[in-house]
Amino acid sequence: MPGARPSLLYVTDLAYQARGRRYCDEDIHLASRLRAHFDLALCHPLDTAALMDGFDAVVVRNSGPVLAYRHAYDAFRARALATGARVYNPLTGKADMAGKQYLLDLTAAGFPVIPTVDRAEDLHLLPSAERYVVKPKLGADSLGLRIVPGDRLRELATGDRLGELATGEILVQPCVDFAYEVSFYFVDDDFQYALYAPDPGRRWELRPYQATAADLEFARRFVDWNDLGHGIQRVDACRAPDGGLLLVELEDLNPYLSLDALPEEGRDAFVTAFTASLGRFVRGALSPA
Repeated sequence: MPGARPSLLYVTDLAYQARGRRYCDEDIHLASRLRAHFDLALCHPLDTAALMDGFDAVVVRNSGPVLAYRHAYDAFRARALATGARVYNPLTGKADMAGKQYLLDLTAAGFPVIPTVDRAEDLHLLPSAERYVVKPKLGADSLGLRIVPGDRLRELATGDRLGELATGEILVQPCVDFAYEVSFYFVDDDFQYALYAPDPGRRWELRPYQATAADLEFARRFVDWNDLGHGIQRVDACRAPDGGLLLVELEDLNPYLSLDALPEEGRDAFVTAFTASLGRFVRGALSPA
């Protein structure tokens, strides 16, 4: 129909409870702004596969950790790939969208990432530390994450029961004594803003951060590596004791944006960039990723 507006199925779990954040507020705000340009319906992640065929594109936003609905997410991915549905972010992401394997791949490739292993025989490759972070490969939002004292690290691979590292389902990293955490937010390949947590003990008490040229060069390495083409990505890093940045996480599935930490003009600028990106993606003005 001439003049018809593109339709979006906006995937979000408005009831998801996150520590220190209100995901629902962010999606209510974004959905209200997007309705000026698109026909839009909100959808719980459990219902996506059943409803997606009636829309021009599926937009995955604050849908919560996939661990909570793994079978439904796998069914959605399978249907989207089989039908050629347009999904934003595209399902080609190599980072958190595919689990935590990328942390191992980037470690092996020599990227500036917190050193990560998933096998008992590789524990010696990690730098010596008083504490280690242990987390599931398919984890998110700190689900399943725990801190293990250095003198107990070998218990992950030995003991009366099968060692946890023998299953290939957990990752081990040294616990870095960082100065602060900082996140860089991108729409498509364009940097939008950065936020940081000055107090390491208060991860989600964020303030605007003035990124340097070196900071952006660091963040862009990971965006370029992921080669997503379209979508929103969040590069999470920590400022290591030597002053450099190390990657903590590359979120390319449903990154929370912490828009409430931005001034009004910053939020407006992000919404403008997001809306323009969605318009290009849905209308196919750019080649698919």
